[in-house]
Amino acid sequence: MALKSFFNKELVEAGCDEAGRGCLAGPVYASAVILPKKYRNKWLNDSKKLSDADRYELRPEIEEKALAWAVGIVDHKEIDEINILNASFLGMHRAIDQLKLKPELLLIDGNRFNVYKSIPHQCIIGGDAKYLSIAAASILAKTYRDDFMKAAALTHPEYSWESNMGYATRKHRDAIRLHGVTPIHRMSFTLLPAQLELDLETEFDLESTQDANIDLELETE
Repeated sequence: MALKSFFNKELVEAGCDEAGRGCLAGPVYASAVILPKKYRNKWLNDSKKLSDADRYELRPEIEEKALAWAVGIVDHKEIDEINILNASFLGMHRAIDQLKLKPELLLIDGNRFNVYKSIPHQCIIGGDAKYLSIAAASILAKTYRDDFMKAAALTHPEYSWESNMGYATRKHRDAIRLHGVTPIHRMSFTLLPAQLELDLETEFDLESTQDANIDLELETE
């Protein structure tokens, strides 16, 4: 189903979305995008539904065709200070601050938002799969954040950020356990849950036992 071009055809609308909210490391990125009312693109969709190559192919298209666009960044230290939800809202505010065209309505992906100045907003659950401007914002936020994490991976290759982008994958958490944290890890997040520590210790014990050529049979009662 094609995404909608606008929520209110009479108002200048900015679609807003963020990327990196659930990550263990790095900043959260947000974007605000104002598209022409008549803009159409059948390939534009929620960034999570697109391949990496598709997102990067769409980014210059969005930047060229948008009436205005901007990206806001909130780093890991600010996230730890104000929490990730408020950091996501702050990132959107910073993106809106930079728009060269003042929006009259903000379309927010999600169900909550902190009021931005006197501009009304509309929260839309799953908005990045419903409205072109929010989908465009999701793509810009995602690709610019991915650029940051890929660059950070060159300094800290053991965490595999070039592939997991800082999300809580098993490989990422294994690296935290083995190498500790980096200067860009979010210390307010649960980097190594207690259950994961238990699972990892169990795996280590089993490997040691197997190395000693002792055959174990695990039974589940």
